Amino acid sequence: MKVLVVVLNYRTPKLAVGCLESLKHEVEQIGSMHVVVMDNDSGDGSVETIGRAIEANGWDWCTLMPLSRNGGYSAGNNAGIRPYLHSEEPPDYVMLVNPDAYVHEGAISTLLAFMESRTDVGIAGARVEDANGAQSHSAFRFPSAASELVEGFKLGLLTKLLSQRQLLYELGEETMQVDWVTGAAMMIRKEVLAEVGLLDDGYFLYFDEVDFCFRARQAGWPAYYVPNSVVTHLQAQATGITDDRNDKRQYPDYWFDSRRRFFVKNRGKTQAMLADLAFLCGYTTFRIRSVIQRKENEEPPHFWRDFLRNSTFVKGFEV
Repeated sequence: MKVLVVVLNYRTPKLAVGCLESLKHEVEQIGSMHVVVMDNDSGDGSVETIGRAIEANGWDWCTLMPLSRNGGYSAGNNAGIRPYLHSEEPPDYVMLVNPDAYVHEGAISTLLAFMESRTDVGIAGARVEDANGAQSHSAFRFPSAASELVEGFKLGLLTKLLSQRQLLYELGEETMQVDWVTGAAMMIRKEVLAEVGLLDDGYFLYFDEVDFCFRARQAGWPAYYVPNSVVTHLQAQATGITDDRNDKRQYPDYWFDSRRRFFVKNRGKTQAMLADLAFLCGYTTFRIRSVIQRKENEEPPHFWRDFLRNSTFVKGFEV
């Protein structure tokens, strides 16, 4: 098998079926490609809906695997990857695709061609667009204490001074090396999985692909952003929240747990505390500045309180 595509569904059966519809042309173009749909114990009829669609359309290139429990993003994807990776003929590449994604024609084959031409690259990510066709951020720098300071302060001058430390790259039309790419459309070389292992089951949701790309980079496998591969991602449809801190919905505890796990595990306890301190100082200053300037509060409700409550200063280094 050349490519194994893993689609992890949780209570988005119609979107998952639409995602499968968009994958038909890639199956036809690549040939040696299989899709496995994992259902994270949705309990809402997802298994039946997706199963009927597979049978009705004769998608023999697709396998549906229901799970008995919802262990989160990493555990669900790992359950789909593991049996194929340990088979007699494991796939050369694993492609993670969100169920709320529409794969444009040539998206996977473009990533495949790039990976085949660059044997030194371990991970490749697509250009991601929203439902209106506008480009979304899909490639980032690794989080650090400096990036948390920038994120907290939200001050243009500081952002310019620390432009090489902020999370967001300026993405253009050129293929470029990045720190990490979104798991909504991410291709992984088999050798990377063999060397660094699968995704970390300790993450329920968020920061899982950041952690994986970080481990891959440490092992000498860089990630690349490939803009000629395009995927439309209906963000928040599958997860309920987005990575955008301007979203007004309250962030769940697992977002903070995942963030803390990344810093403690990969940056160390001292850096984790510095990152929390940097963000809290910056964010407190930002909120005071917003009140003085009478700016509308566009932040998630109770975000300062929730951040502090889930920080290393309160929860310690529990991961």
